[in-house]
Amino acid sequence: MTEQSLAAWLARLESLHPREIELGLDRVSEVARRLELLPVQVPVITVAGTNGKGSTVAVLEAVTAEMGHRAGVYTSPHLLRFNERIRIAGVEATDLEIVSALQEIDAARTDISLTYFEFATLAALLIFRQQAVSIMVLEVGLGGRLDAVNIVDASAAVITSIALDHQQWLGHSVDAIAREKAGILRPGRPAVIAERVPPAALVEAVTASGADALWLGREFDCQLLEDGCELRLALPGGGSRRLLLSNNPALLPENICAALQVLALLQLDCGEQTLQRVLPALQPPGRRQRLWIAEVEYVLDVAHNPAAAYKLRELLNSSPCKGKEICVFSAMADKDIAGMIEAVSGQFDGWCLADQPQNARAAKGSDMAAMLRQRDQQIISVSADLSEALDRARSLLTAGDRLVVFGSFHTVAAALSSLEQDRGRADR
Repeated sequence: MTEQSLAAWLARLESLHPREIELGLDRVSEVARRLELLPVQVPVITVAGTNGKGSTVAVLEAVTAEMGHRAGVYTSPHLLRFNERIRIAGVEATDLEIVSALQEIDAARTDISLTYFEFATLAALLIFRQQAVSIMVLEVGLGGRLDAVNIVDASAAVITSIALDHQQWLGHSVDAIAREKAGILRPGRPAVIAERVPPAALVEAVTASGADALWLGREFDCQLLEDGCELRLALPGGGSRRLLLSNNPALLPENICAALQVLALLQLDCGEQTLQRVLPALQPPGRRQRLWIAEVEYVLDVAHNPAAAYKLRELLNSSPCKGKEICVFSAMADKDIAGMIEAVSGQFDGWCLADQPQNARAAKGSDMAAMLRQRDQQIISVSADLSEALDRARSLLTAGDRLVVFGSFHTVAAALSSLEQDRGRADR
């Protein structure tokens, strides 16, 4: 199979189902039954939450790989290639493996309609079974309770921080969203809750689930130090373990702590030397990612809600820019764009905005510009597309300046692709 055949399959998946997103487990569960994918025979860690899922999964993937485990990792969405969503021991699934899985799913589903994400989830489970992985790490795509990933009973679950996002599907309050996230928990199974100030509904839902829950700030905890972080993990047989790790600005301590805590509960603990070797250099693509090209710093972050934007501001202020700090921004129209702008208001010397003509969900540049003007923010340009916005911003940069790209995955993917090409040319 060629790359084109995978591209053709993905294009077909986008048109097969009448709605891009349709939450529910009945359809996908039935196809999984026909494919004999359930129950999964290896340990499964399921990760849900609003912010921090990707970083938590990245820690789980890196540590298990270093320990020699053949971990099957499923994430979404992807940045540059669909193959990023399905990885085994850190290696992306090939086009041939994915196309073969999609063909098998298509034959099994007969008259059952599946969404793009449901096809992808089943493809991951099918490939993981074929490749005989020793553990699975599954990232929830949307919510938890009705997300396709939740057809699998997690051996242990992680819930990262919770904030308002995807309200049209999950509810218009943090409490409503928290209940959806808690839907991944199973009675009597370990649950790691990495929310320091949990909403009341989350506490209630976790209690009602019957899961054996450990809470950040209670059974396990983390503390940011001047040159690193200190973690306290609860051990399965009682007692605790303390770790001192070097600082990695790309990873928030609570996400590292949550990942290591769930591994400890599954008795997949590893030595401090291993962690010191793996974690300080770990960089999940597009998440608090920093690059330097020609003495200009680039920060890329898929912060697409106000809570994530506040965290981005904290990161930027932890190492102030000596020169100009310019932002390239674009987001989906259904996001709280005004809240995101408010979170970083006054941070940047100017904003470069862009339309995304090939993405029907994207906000218009003119609408985002109007929100910025209401807050007296400096607008440099409103471009016809992301490529033009990036070119405009980069034309203004000199040594010592910083360009920050944040918003949707599409926005960061466009920047990452462009910058990686530049770095490749520079290396040659």
